[in-house]
Amino acid sequence: MAAVNKIGLSKADYRGAPSTLCQGCGHNSILSQIIAACYEMDIAPEEIVKFSGIGCSSKAPTYMLSRSFGFNGLHGRMPALATGAMLGNKTLLGVGMSGDGDSASIGMGQFKHVIRRNVPLLYVIANNGVYGLTKGQLSATSEVGLTLKKQGTNPFEPIDICLEAMASNATFVARSFAGDPKQVKTLIKAALRHNGTAILDIISPCVTFNNRDTSMHSYSWGKSHETPLHDLTFIPARDEITVEDFEEGSTRDVTMHDGSVIRLKKLERDYDPTNRMAAVTILEEAREKNWLITGLIYINPERPSLMDICNLVDTPLNRLTEKDLRPKPETIDEVNALMF
Repeated sequence: MAAVNKIGLSKADYRGAPSTLCQGCGHNSILSQIIAACYEMDIAPEEIVKFSGIGCSSKAPTYMLSRSFGFNGLHGRMPALATGAMLGNKTLLGVGMSGDGDSASIGMGQFKHVIRRNVPLLYVIANNGVYGLTKGQLSATSEVGLTLKKQGTNPFEPIDICLEAMASNATFVARSFAGDPKQVKTLIKAALRHNGTAILDIISPCVTFNNRDTSMHSYSWGKSHETPLHDLTFIPARDEITVEDFEEGSTRDVTMHDGSVIRLKKLERDYDPTNRMAAVTILEEAREKNWLITGLIYINPERPSLMDICNLVDTPLNRLTEKDLRPKPETIDEVNALMF
């Protein structure tokens, strides 16, 4: 008999249709960790709503959480769909799947504004530095000098998704590598509990068009250049929070709005993910030294989300009846008296 979580569901209840992505695609690994995270966190699939744009990454919602509602939209327009849906029902958890083409090219404007508004949303960018769905063109995150069979050599500087998120005042910025499933899953869990837009840039190798050893989006390059900022542990709010026997100053706890805790264990450096300037500095240092910095880069659990700013009623907007929405006769009389 299959194992079940605390709400009586097996991991199979969180899966979707069989993947048609290439064998070994990093996107499949990311999907597996989203499925595992939701299963382990005892989140009912019906509590989640999925969004995507266009691209290999945006096909991903088909392959996970088949019991969840979802909307596959136009190229680069996923954030607008997510904003409307989350305003319509703030009780749901939003999961947006995108890619470097979908978010860093045609969708850059929407990417910046969903962050500015701090819409509660796990925003995953499966970043492979190439347009895989259209057979191997350069993307906005392709590194200078990358040569692809279909398009030649890239002469342009790449867009750093995490730096763009920082410039847009994001409240949760993290980077990971599809070849590090443990870290990916932990960051997904933390992002699902963040009260705002959680940007998760995951280097996700395209094994068909961009997996040469010299490519900065390949498995071999990622494994040899990954530089984790810390070990991460996610502790749900309902679990007792205990402190392990670490040396003084070697761990840092970040408490989320719902009481969950992200525990960070120092590795090579004493890094504070709540320090905005430190986040920008580490990203610039990583760019100059060709490091694949991974982990929780920046978090601000205090800034209000769009739902807090709008001061929405407890009942989801899409559940309000005509009686709830129609003003009382005396209210209409008062308005009319002011106008005439």
